[in-house]
Amino acid sequence: MLTRKQHELLTFIQTRLEESGISPSFEEMKEALDLKSKSGVHRLISALEERGFIRRLPNRARALEVIRDSDAIAAKPASRAAANAEVGTGAGSAALLAPLRSPAPMRAPANDVIEIPLHGRIAAGVPIEALEGTSMLPVPAALLGSGEHYALEVSGDSMVEAGILDGDYALVRRTDTARDGEIVVALVRGEEATLKYLRRERGMVRLDPANAAYDPQFYQPHEVQVQGKLAGLLRRYH
Repeated sequence: MLTRKQHELLTFIQTRLEESGISPSFEEMKEALDLKSKSGVHRLISALEERGFIRRLPNRARALEVIRDSDAIAAKPASRAAANAEVGTGAGSAALLAPLRSPAPMRAPANDVIEIPLHGRIAAGVPIEALEGTSMLPVPAALLGSGEHYALEVSGDSMVEAGILDGDYALVRRTDTARDGEIVVALVRGEEATLKYLRRERGMVRLDPANAAYDPQFYQPHEVQVQGKLAGLLRRYH
């Protein structure tokens, strides 16, 4: 039995998993459902988990598995008050959506673990020297797409508004090209690496933080070399 918002979120998660094999971030879920805060997403995720539609996979960042197919749910109109009540923005009882048939079996998640090179720490605040190393980091294969990947340990807090925290492991797909607005590993002046949003502005390369306390960094195009694009995050809890 699901409310409309729960059904919308379940459908969004299922579609993203089918398209990329990686569950969406809380920020992406918040925007997709037009919610005002991530706390509403947390409540919806918890409700779906309690009702047996999804489960969180242990020891993985952004890892959700859909257990019951959203196609098995009838989406009936719900009032605005019902939708608001579900995410804590208004009063009223939430309308319920009942399953029409037995849920279709879902594809088993990719539980294989692969090892990728771990190349030291990368600054998410100000550029620091990129450290090369020979360590390997075990990563669930479901977090990675096609291509060659490596990992960098994040240092700093300038990407916190993008959900990237100090101590996280950035999983990076190796590439030397990127589009505006993508999060990249940028090598600055051949010796310092940083994790930032990449944008081009009036003949300059702008590296944007995701923290209002930090200012954008501007460089000449020849001073910045893209070394990869962010493919995922791995977070360890101690």
